[in-house]
Amino acid sequence: MKIYVAMPEGYVRDTFFTPRSKAIVDALGDVTYNTYDRQLTAEELRDVLADVDVLIAGWGCAPITQEVLSKANNLKMIAYTGGTVAAFITEAVYEKGIIVLSGNEIFAESVAESNICYIMAVLRKVPKYDAMMGLGGWHEPEFYNEGLMDKTVGIVGFGATSRYLAKMLAPYHCELKISSGHLTQEEADQYGATVVSMDEIFETCDVISLQVAGTQANMNLVGEKLLKKMKDGALLVNTSRGKVVDEEALIRELETGRIRAALDVYYREPPLEDNKLRYMPNVLTMPHMAGPTIDRRQYVTIALAKDIQEMIAGKKDGFFCQISASRVKTMSAR
Repeated sequence: MKIYVAMPEGYVRDTFFTPRSKAIVDALGDVTYNTYDRQLTAEELRDVLADVDVLIAGWGCAPITQEVLSKANNLKMIAYTGGTVAAFITEAVYEKGIIVLSGNEIFAESVAESNICYIMAVLRKVPKYDAMMGLGGWHEPEFYNEGLMDKTVGIVGFGATSRYLAKMLAPYHCELKISSGHLTQEEADQYGATVVSMDEIFETCDVISLQVAGTQANMNLVGEKLLKKMKDGALLVNTSRGKVVDEEALIRELETGRIRAALDVYYREPPLEDNKLRYMPNVLTMPHMAGPTIDRRQYVTIALAKDIQEMIAGKKDGFFCQISASRVKTMSAR
């Protein structure tokens, strides 16, 4: 089995291919690595794929078009170490019957964990008191903070990240509400959740987590009307895509001091230095690093390697990391 790793030499590849995960991949067959510190051009990738059975690629790889596949007569599987493959995989891949894998499940679990972290940091006012301690201070005599337990939490969208987040919220005995166009109440019952409208999420929840894909249909999904429905003191968490929220409307509502936000993603990345979100006391800002944490990257590679091994052993479908043609259409472009 000939496997080609297209990821360039350097830090990013090393975080995915640690000694542990690299050894697992190398044991799969005849493995060759990109020896450049840059991505291959589409033409170079086309030529490399002439005798390759499995391609392992990552962020920045040339899209796998019909032209790139023109010599790939043996290619059976593409394993992508990123999450969304929407900007990488074309219909030509599926037309040739090539199986597509990605690290989306491992990414999703890590992003769900980040939601718990961000929510707790805001509710417990961790940034405020950390800064206060650094300046030699202490908490006020009559300070106030909050916990996550027994809060009403709303999740907008129900994909992989939402599934993991719903499970992680269970120990906090929250009242869980979910707004999704495809989730049935029977499915939601498995998570102890209630399926409700978007309006109910914004009107009743103490914490709202946005977990929708950054598709054109979801552009500015959360605008002024919904933001004004939020309860006083409610927290909006966005670890999905910046453009699903009308950023200017969010800034205006935050300026009232009525609500709070924890943001990992923005309309423009990185945000301009004068973007007000950077400096608001009621906003926790993170530079698009919700997941996976760097230590989890090797687990992406290990999961992909397990699926590759199962394919070598004869499995044809139903892989843990598999991305179907229909699923690609619901993924964020980047």
